[in-house]
Amino acid sequence: MSQDPYKILGVEKTASEAEIRKAYRALAKKYHPDLNPDNKEMEEKFKAIGEAHALLSDKEKRARYDRGEIDASGQETPFGRGYGGGSYRDFAEGAQGFRYSHGGGPEEAFSHAYSEADLGDIFKDLFSQGGGRRQRRGPAKGSDASYALSIPLLDAINGGTSRITLPNGSTLDVKIPPGIQEGQVLRLRGKGAPGFQGGEDGDALITISIKPDAVYTREGNDVRMTQDIDLKTAVLGGSISVRTPSGEVNLTVPPHSDSGKVLRLRGRGVKAHGGQEDGNLYVVLQVVIGKTNPQLEDFLKNWSP
Repeated sequence: MSQDPYKILGVEKTASEAEIRKAYRALAKKYHPDLNPDNKEMEEKFKAIGEAHALLSDKEKRARYDRGEIDASGQETPFGRGYGGGSYRDFAEGAQGFRYSHGGGPEEAFSHAYSEADLGDIFKDLFSQGGGRRQRRGPAKGSDASYALSIPLLDAINGGTSRITLPNGSTLDVKIPPGIQEGQVLRLRGKGAPGFQGGEDGDALITISIKPDAVYTREGNDVRMTQDIDLKTAVLGGSISVRTPSGEVNLTVPPHSDSGKVLRLRGRGVKAHGGQEDGNLYVVLQVVIGKTNPQLEDFLKNWSP
């Protein structure tokens, strides 16, 4: 290691032991070989980080380095030999605390650059976060799968079943509860990715969008629609057939009903759900003249309002 260990760890020369250790742990996890497989450059950075930490975490060696008695690799400088009284051991030992000899290779240097406690902490952090290439131990739940489903408004009012096609070509029937809202997410247990080593399967998350309807509009749990009536019914009143979201019913129109009059059909809106009662259907009347006959025309000619 020839670079300044402070620069390698990205800390100031006044950094505390805690700051040095924090910087080292962050960099060691970032450049760890398990996260950067077959990357020689990352491996070299990882080794340099370990050597820098080994030097700066040793109070005596750090002090000697700061005084210029040893260099970044732990070798004594001329200043150190002349004034520091360094021994042969000080000279022969590197920053990692192992003895340079013909029998020692890079693997030895690599292993000694890290304390057992440091390695344990780093590996614990790496693999508890899902990092690294080591296989997980024990069963694990499969990941969730997300889908989007657009449904008719009538299904949101009454409930129903819709089918979606999955990326692999298979289909999945989704039960739609009455009263579902735009953007609501349905969770289908066990319909996601398979689990690992006997773990439970993930879930399918279905985000709902609701298509507009040509007849009905929804207002909370109530539904609104417009119903045409002829002039005779509007004037004299009578019974008409109304197609509600849940089927046809008869509606009594009172006499003298003008366009815009609103009649209520109780319990004909959104179906009961989640402890809420059935909503109502509000029918807005719209008078349509339709085909007229000569008698009506003659009457209107002689009629003064």
